[in-house]
Amino acid sequence: MDTSEIRDKVMEAIKTIFDPEIPVNIYDLGLIYRVDILPINNVQVTMTLTAPSCPAAQTLPVEVDQKIRAIEGVNDVFVSVTWDPPWDKSMMSEVAQLELGWL
Repeated sequence: MDTSEIRDKVMEAIKTIFDPEIPVNIYDLGLIYRVDILPINNVQVTMTLTAPSCPAAQTLPVEVDQKIRAIEGVNDVFVSVTWDPPWDKSMMSEVAQLELGWL
């Protein structure tokens, strides 16, 4: 499997993960800042959360790791959480904003 196929599968997996407080997947919510496919199919994800006190702070990064790890062909997964830049609702996709009635 080449890197573009793995990237597609990683993005599909990420879009199945939902913030427990907001009925939108974490990709459309704007929580995924970066996905890199590194040599030998290692995957590095840089993400944030809606707030440092987010109740899902302990579970969302673990869920991202587990879902990506389950993809055939992925060798290893590294998920890092950053607060820079801090998340705000302008990072949400139009789809997410429409779903939440913010547009």
